[in-house]
Amino acid sequence: MRKLAVAAICALAAGCGKGPPPASNDADMAFEKNLQQQFLDAKPGTVIEIPPGKHMLQRVLTLRANGVTVRGAGQGKTILSFKNQISGPEGMLVYANDFTIEHLAIEDSKGDGLKINGGENITIRDVRVEWTGGPSKDNGAYAIYPVKCKNVLIEDSVAIGSRDAGIYVGQSQDIVVRRNRAEKNVAGIEIENSVRADVYENIATGNTGGILVFNMPDLTQHGSHSRVFKNKVIANNLGNFGAKGTAVANVPAGTGVLIMSNPKVEIFDNDIADNRTANTIISSVFITDFAASKSADGYDPYPKSIYIHDNRFSGGGDSPDGFDWKALKVSMFGINGHFPDVLWDGFVDTKAQVNGQYPPEQRICVKNGEVEVLNVDGPNKFKNPKVMKGEFHCELPPLAAVELKGNP
Repeated sequence: MRKLAVAAICALAAGCGKGPPPASNDADMAFEKNLQQQFLDAKPGTVIEIPPGKHMLQRVLTLRANGVTVRGAGQGKTILSFKNQISGPEGMLVYANDFTIEHLAIEDSKGDGLKINGGENITIRDVRVEWTGGPSKDNGAYAIYPVKCKNVLIEDSVAIGSRDAGIYVGQSQDIVVRRNRAEKNVAGIEIENSVRADVYENIATGNTGGILVFNMPDLTQHGSHSRVFKNKVIANNLGNFGAKGTAVANVPAGTGVLIMSNPKVEIFDNDIADNRTANTIISSVFITDFAASKSADGYDPYPKSIYIHDNRFSGGGDSPDGFDWKALKVSMFGINGHFPDVLWDGFVDTKAQVNGQYPPEQRICVKNGEVEVLNVDGPNKFKNPKVMKGEFHCELPPLAAVELKGNP
């Protein structure tokens, strides 16, 4: 009888030791109401100061006013937790120009952590966006996510646990991503369909892929002109937990730097090490599930004008992800061998070639000491792979640095 009584009490209390997450208390609700009102009332010049503490929020924070600064006391001191979120997928959603956010953290949003849509002059500084339960397919897709923006600075920030990309800049122009840390995401840092991006002095480690420069079909803007330099891209070997059908779901675990279908990319002065599929991959869209869209609106699926030079490579390529990659590695280099530091998928735009060669300005050039390039022969499903040396030994003019308006 006593056991039955205890069971009945537990049932009425929504279970013993489990049940729904605790509701926000009155203080949390009052804080959220006040903060929501500040976002609604904001005008150009408004500074929204968020005090130290872990603040439990249930609804997305949306800002639509230009010229606003949102400021906390530090990414380890001011924490906006969306663990009990009931409305709006994003943690913070911004439609504004001249926007600055700094010195705070956003945790456990149902969808994207910080999304900025269509803004100009965007500064993201000392912001941490994290899913605290670790990598999971149930986490949000993007941690820090400016899209269709111009003049973007992301610095001294942290992205952890995204099921797509930690720091993602898409369809944007004039971008600087510097001194950030990305870990335990599918893609650590991703520049997609963007024009003029400088990505430097970042740490990408423990992701599925470290730094990605993508050009995808069927988007409103084609990307070009990205410089990736002075980064540490180390041991990105996390199993891929991306949603099926997304671009990053194709990224093999153990990828350091991945360039896909993007022209005018310069990779230099990086430390790239211990990425177990390959330290660097150059590919076309044809090696992914998106090849059917290859003819969309002037989209060029082939990577061209790629210049890899003066990097420090070590380790890596010893235990590639996926049966085909493993079989290729063993067949060419043995069980204890490893891939060269650069893999190329082998797809060629024959219409752009003259006498079997791209024009000098469109070549893929690897001038990096003794580094070799493995042509995996993607067009023939890896049947005739070949290690190439002199074929890629060339130089391209360095790309110009990105200059941001109004930012140092």
